[in-house]
Amino acid sequence: VDAIWISPIVENTEGGYHGYWAKNWEAVNPNFGTEDDLQALVDAAHALDMWVMVDVVANHMAPIGEDYSQLYPFNKAEHFHSRCQITDWNNQGNVEYCRLADLPDLNMDGNDYVRTYLKNWIHNIVEKFGFDGIRIDTIPEVPKDFWSEYGEASGVFQMGECFNGDPAYVGPYQGHVTALFNYPMYYTIGDVFGSHQSMYKIRNRYNAEGGYFQDIDALGVFVDNHDNPRFLNRYGGDRTALKQAQTFALTSRGIPFTYYGTEQYYAGAADPKNRESLWQALKTDSDFYQMIAKINAQRVASSIWDHDQTERYVDDNFYAYSRGRFLVALTNSGSTEQRKVTYHPFNEGETVCNIFYPTTDCQEVSGGVDVYLLNGESKIYVPQGDLAASLFALEAQDEAKTFLQ
Repeated sequence: VDAIWISPIVENTEGGYHGYWAKNWEAVNPNFGTEDDLQALVDAAHALDMWVMVDVVANHMAPIGEDYSQLYPFNKAEHFHSRCQITDWNNQGNVEYCRLADLPDLNMDGNDYVRTYLKNWIHNIVEKFGFDGIRIDTIPEVPKDFWSEYGEASGVFQMGECFNGDPAYVGPYQGHVTALFNYPMYYTIGDVFGSHQSMYKIRNRYNAEGGYFQDIDALGVFVDNHDNPRFLNRYGGDRTALKQAQTFALTSRGIPFTYYGTEQYYAGAADPKNRESLWQALKTDSDFYQMIAKINAQRVASSIWDHDQTERYVDDNFYAYSRGRFLVALTNSGSTEQRKVTYHPFNEGETVCNIFYPTTDCQEVSGGVDVYLLNGESKIYVPQGDLAASLFALEAQDEAKTFLQ
């Protein structure tokens, strides 16, 4: 991977293992380590040419009722909105002014101290630790103009979380932060691959988003995250469907995010069951781990982010698209699908190979690319000469395992 997104770093109240219950903005979470440990993490990532994006929260603090003296530096009633709960998500005033899950709601729109402190804080932690980006929690719960100032103060890339499936609602926030998680596409991914609905829904989703987002290619594309039940939990443990969905997320328009544990087939239910620990179960020989590694290797070798996405073939059960000379073929069924893709990015007579079997699944292009997807598998074709060198090493490992078994 090229970048990692880490949890919020501030000290939390007891039980706030996840980082979203801020207690003291000026201290790092001791459950995660020390400031020196955090700096060592960022430095180690940078030494590997990896970026680090830190999760930040400016909407609320820890659930402590009305005893604000437990918090720092916001420890007075005037630092927060009056206590009320979000009860109507269609009422923007209710969403911005009241509490999410009874978390004390910061009053940055009515208190200059709160507003100024938050902007100074984000500027200082980015500068101090060398973060390359920020992921911003609970975007719609705060007025848009604040996010413009906050993002500018950070000085780095911003990825906002606007938990809503309507592009007409989510899209305008991209005028105030660099990018947003593509929640509308998240729901479409579930419909298409999880519920096996028509592949035309992908085309329709792109068409619907075009009029609302400033830059679809900057949106975060994901299958799993820490706020929703995992894909396998929602869709009956269908691993084939998960692989289809993940292949789409890693190769389609936008910035792909892979939530830890997905590559180990984690199937946790709603929070906190979808926040399983990984360190005792990290298996780098997981077939899904290896599959993701192959896709990422070829993403880099083909620099697919430099190329627009072009739809090449679509019907209810089959979808193909290209990013430059990188052709993705997907199905939403678990059965075998066969198509000839005549509208493609390759030259007649050119040899192209499937990156998952780069030495055994190659063909000469003749009137199109013959695609055979066995039992719901996904394929990615590139010219033989463009194959990532690391794919051959990965395939050799797979062959050795098969031989030993």
